[in-house]
Amino acid sequence: MSDFVSDEFVDTEIPDDDSSIYLSIADMMSSLLMFFALLFITVLLQLAEKDAPKRVVIGNVVGQMKSNNINVKVNPETGDISIQESILFAKGSTELKPDGKAFLRRFIPVYSGVIFSKPEFEQEISRVVIEGHTSSDGDDKTNLQLSLLRSASVYKYIFYDMNFPTKAPLSQKILAAGRGEIESDKTRDNPSDRKVVFRFQFRSDELKKDIAKTSL
Repeated sequence: MSDFVSDEFVDTEIPDDDSSIYLSIADMMSSLLMFFALLFITVLLQLAEKDAPKRVVIGNVVGQMKSNNINVKVNPETGDISIQESILFAKGSTELKPDGKAFLRRFIPVYSGVIFSKPEFEQEISRVVIEGHTSSDGDDKTNLQLSLLRSASVYKYIFYDMNFPTKAPLSQKILAAGRGEIESDKTRDNPSDRKVVFRFQFRSDELKKDIAKTSL
């Protein structure tokens, strides 16, 4: 009789132990899910915080262009400033027009002034790239060469022929590049594709890329 009672006691205790284990595992999984959810939210908030200086920089660029009556196209998401070929160059030429030089003398001090107006702006902008762009009219090699020579002409004029308060620090951030017709519509000659673009490279964007790499 005592053996029977002992066996029955053991049988009734095992399910209770199993259920306790399952509950513990469920609690642990819930805790892990909550931890990763909080971690994900924290990362998103950090990225949003890191992106804030970028938005402020772009907003200041737009504001300063308007207040100084400088007619340029500013991308509100990236801060890219597009200057049409007709403002700076004659068609097919790499030599700045007198009107183009006059435009740069008005534009560059204001543009550079925004970058170095606050330490956080200067820190956020890691690089300024001058990109020459052409339309699909002509062959690829010629267009690439034309776009590069145009961006080089703009660069040379800024740093060899102009004087403005932030010239020295700007020279440490800026470079010239050619894009040819890479971003243009090859099916037709679109004059709006012929332009020079001043493009920011932001540290917050570089941080996002680094986080994306480490998350893979």
